[in-house]
Amino acid sequence: MQNTKDYQNMIESALKNYLPQGEFTEQTLIDSMEYSLMCGGKRIRPLLTLLFCELCGVDAKCALPYACAVEMIHTYSLIHDDLPCMDDDDYRRGKLSNHKVYGEDIATLSGDAMQSLAFEIMLSEKALKNVSADKAVRAAHTLSKYCGVLGMVGGQVIDIENEGKNADINILQEMDEKKTAALIKAACEMGCIIGGASDEKIKAASDYAHSIGIAFQIVDDILDVTSTSEDLGKPVGSDNDNDKSTYVSLLGIDKCKELVDTLTNKAIESLSYFESDTTALKDLALSLKNRNN
Repeated sequence: MQNTKDYQNMIESALKNYLPQGEFTEQTLIDSMEYSLMCGGKRIRPLLTLLFCELCGVDAKCALPYACAVEMIHTYSLIHDDLPCMDDDDYRRGKLSNHKVYGEDIATLSGDAMQSLAFEIMLSEKALKNVSADKAVRAAHTLSKYCGVLGMVGGQVIDIENEGKNADINILQEMDEKKTAALIKAACEMGCIIGGASDEKIKAASDYAHSIGIAFQIVDDILDVTSTSEDLGKPVGSDNDNDKSTYVSLLGIDKCKELVDTLTNKAIESLSYFESDTTALKDLALSLKNRNN
């Protein structure tokens, strides 16, 4: 197994190459896409796709188009989340949000274009040289399901409709399962699909993803209260400013930390279904629990 840094470098290079190369009439749009796609980030989702593919005994490079696709979907969602009609955030990853640089119109279209590019690369001739058509279609279908109306986008709607309301923990959990955990599930399941895993292992990967996804969101809620804008790379306190119910507002910080520990342990237990070395995935779950940005 290559170390995760090698995989992250592979992802960075591939993402850059998947953007249209050359000079185009639509260059402003392409520049806007590149601005958000290449501005850093943890690359957790594409890394998970590669790690699960390799865990299933297949060269991780075969899953690279699918890893990049999930990162493009994630990036489009961040561009749209920051828009004035959504969260109205001026900064993302320590830089001005896309719409603050390119305007709301280009930023919106940049997210749209990123979404379509994700499916273009998954079903491209180049991708199909290393993956069967059946696997490619199943992976693309998985991503479309988790990022759509009953997945990530649906979660965003639940978020919007509950601003200024005292949403209970059940609403919060459903929102985060869709808005945050769903795309992480897509990343893990796609890695297994490309790796030819059994349904049992795909389910185990999905369980791992669900646990770290909800834990990730709870840590986000904690950091929104305890961190600084400099450390986080985006405004803190925005949940309180937008009158959003969060795990911290409903449960308190101590209970949230206990819940993160429980979910992280559940994620690690899910990996017992795999025979190969799961150290990298265990370490990733622990690093997400202990992150400070």
